[in-house]
Amino acid sequence: VNLNDAELKPEGWDKLEKPVVEAPEDITVYETHIRDFSVFDESVPEELRGTYLAFTLPDTNGMQHLAALAEAGLTHLHLLPSFDIATINENKRRWLEPDYEAMAAMAPDSEEQQALIDPIRDLDGFNWGYDPYHYMAVEGSYATETDGAQRILEYRQMVQALNEMGLLVVNDVVFNHTNAWGQSNRSVLDRVVPGYYYRLNDEGRVYTSTCCPNTATEHNMMRRLMIDTLVLYATQYKIDSFRFDLMGHHMLADMVEVREALDALTLSADGVDGQSIYVYGEGWNFGEVADNARGINATQMNIAGTGIGVFNDRLRDAVRGGNPFGDRLNQGLSNGLFVFANGKVEVNESLERLLLLADNVRIGLAGNLREFTFEGAGGELVDGTQIDYNGSPAAYTADPQENIIYVSKHDNETLYDTIMYKAPDATTMDERVRMQILGLSYVAYAQGVPFFHAGSDMLRSKSMDRDSYNSGDWFNRLDFSYTTNNFGVGLPPAEKNQSDWEMMRPFLANPDSQPTSDHIVATVERFRDMLRVRYSSPLFRLRTAEDVIARLSFLNTGPEQIPGLIVMALDDTVGEDLDPNHARIVVLFNGRPEATSFAVEDFAGSEFALHPALAAGADAVMTEASFDAEMGTFSVPAWTTAVFVLPQG
Repeated sequence: VNLNDAELKPEGWDKLEKPVVEAPEDITVYETHIRDFSVFDESVPEELRGTYLAFTLPDTNGMQHLAALAEAGLTHLHLLPSFDIATINENKRRWLEPDYEAMAAMAPDSEEQQALIDPIRDLDGFNWGYDPYHYMAVEGSYATETDGAQRILEYRQMVQALNEMGLLVVNDVVFNHTNAWGQSNRSVLDRVVPGYYYRLNDEGRVYTSTCCPNTATEHNMMRRLMIDTLVLYATQYKIDSFRFDLMGHHMLADMVEVREALDALTLSADGVDGQSIYVYGEGWNFGEVADNARGINATQMNIAGTGIGVFNDRLRDAVRGGNPFGDRLNQGLSNGLFVFANGKVEVNESLERLLLLADNVRIGLAGNLREFTFEGAGGELVDGTQIDYNGSPAAYTADPQENIIYVSKHDNETLYDTIMYKAPDATTMDERVRMQILGLSYVAYAQGVPFFHAGSDMLRSKSMDRDSYNSGDWFNRLDFSYTTNNFGVGLPPAEKNQSDWEMMRPFLANPDSQPTSDHIVATVERFRDMLRVRYSSPLFRLRTAEDVIARLSFLNTGPEQIPGLIVMALDDTVGEDLDPNHARIVVLFNGRPEATSFAVEDFAGSEFALHPALAAGADAVMTEASFDAEMGTFSVPAWTTAVFVLPQG
C-alpha cells in the first residue's frame, strides 16, 4: 500500500488545519474506546456503529456530546489502541453476540448476563486492544471493509472530522509488549530475529511482567521500530498526541529519543509540527525493570525535566479512597473519609488518614511539583517530596505538564462504581451525583493536564466490573442518550470479579442505586460548567513550576484545618499579569456532608463573587455558595466545589 495514494486521503487531508493549543498545560483529555463510543448509539446507522466512521457523523448523540465538550474547552480525544489488534477477528461474519434483549430482562444482580458472555468473549468484536499484532497497521475491525486499504482512508476521515470539530486526537500505543512470541501464530518479531526484540531472564525465557511478552526497547532496533511507528502515525495519520501504555517498562533514554524524533518533524518538511505533539504515559515502577534494575526507566520518579506527562496515582487514590487493587470500601476525600464514615472500615474513621490524603491532593493540585511548599498536616513547612505516598514521595514533577491528573480511566472500577462501594449506604442519589462532580473537580481545577474517562461526566458504570478489558459491549456500554448509566446490568464477569460478587449483590439489586436520566443530565451539564471555569482563566493552566510556586497557595492547612475542606488560592497580583479579568481566584473543595464556611481575614472588604459560569450554571445548589465581604467568609454547600473570583482593578 502506498500511504501517499490520493485515493486513500479524504478531501482536504493534505491541507488539514489543526486546532491550536498553545501549551501542554492547555490540554484536557477525554478517553474513549472506539467501539464503545458508538456501538449502542441508535442515532448512528447500524452499519457504522463501532467504527471509525461513527466519528464523522456530526448529528449523532455521541458526536453532539463531544461537540458540547469541545465548546466548553475540551481539547483532546484519547482513543484506546487502534493499531492492528491480535485478539479481535477482523472477519466480522465470525463474530458472536449474546441476546441483549434477553439480558436486559434479567435481574440486576444476576449471574446470567456474564454467563452468556463468557463462552464468546474471545469471539465477539470487543477488546480494549492492549495486545499488539502489527504496530504500523491500523485495526481493521473498526473499518467498514476489513480487507484492503479502506481502513486507512476511514481512520484519516475520523481524525479529520475530530480535528474539524475542534478536537485533537491521542493515539494509545503499546510498545512494552506484544501479543505473542516464539513460533506462535501471532508472533511477528521473533520471526525476524529470534530472541532479539524481547527482554529475557537468565534462563533465556521472555519476561511477562506486563501481562504478555515484554519487548526490550533498550535494544536499538526495537527502539527504532517504536520511533519509526510513532513518526508514521504522526505524519501519515496526523496524530496529535501519544499515550504510552506501561511507559515505565521503557528506558528513560528511549522516551527522550521519542521526544527528539517527534520534535524534529516540521510542517514544511513533514506536514506536521512535531513539537506540538504531546507525549504522556503510565510511569509505574514494577517487574524486571523496577528501581532502574536494567537502566534508568521511564517511571514517575525519573521523568522530571523531560516534559513527558505521567499519570498521578497519588491524587487519584486520595480522592477515590483506597487503591485500585483492593480496599474497595476505603473512603477518600470525595466520598466521606472521616467526615461521613461508612462504618465498614476502621481507617475511614481516622483524622490522621484524612489529613495525609488531603496533603496528597494539595500537592497534586499544585502540579505534583517536587519543589512546591506549603504547611503540611503536622504544621511544618513541607515540599512535595516530604509528603508520603505508600512509602514513596508524593511529588515527582519539575513542570506542570508532567502531571496527568485523573480519578478514573478505562482501568479498574468507574468513579461512579467506587462511590457506590465507599459512600455510606444511606447516601442519596443526589448526594452521589454531587460526590461524582466533586471528585471530577479535583481534576478540572488542578495544575497540569486533566484526564477524564469517557462517561465519567455521565455517571458511567460498568456494573462494578473492575477490569472490563474483555467483558464485551454489555458491561462497557456508553449511553449518549443519557437514559441509563449502565449500573445494575448483572454481576460482572467471574474471571476478574467473582471474589467480590457477594459484596456487589446488595448494591446492584437496590433500585435506589440507579440514577435517573435527570441525574445523568445534571452531571453532564455540571461537568461542562467546570470546563468553562478552567478555560476562563490562565491561572488554572500555569505553564511553569515558577509560576505555580509564586501564584498558587493553600489555606486551611495544618493540624487545625477544617477536615474535608481544601482551599486553593490563585493570585494574579504577583509578577506579570496573566488574567485580564481576575486578580484572584479561590477554589473551595467542600468534601463535607454539610454546608461549610471558611473565613480569610485578609479578604475582608474584597469583592469576591461566585464564578459567572457557576452562578449561571446547571447546579441550582451551587448558587447557595456565597461570600461575606464584611467578614471575608466563604460559604459552600455540602459536597460542592465552588470557585470565587475577584475582578481585576
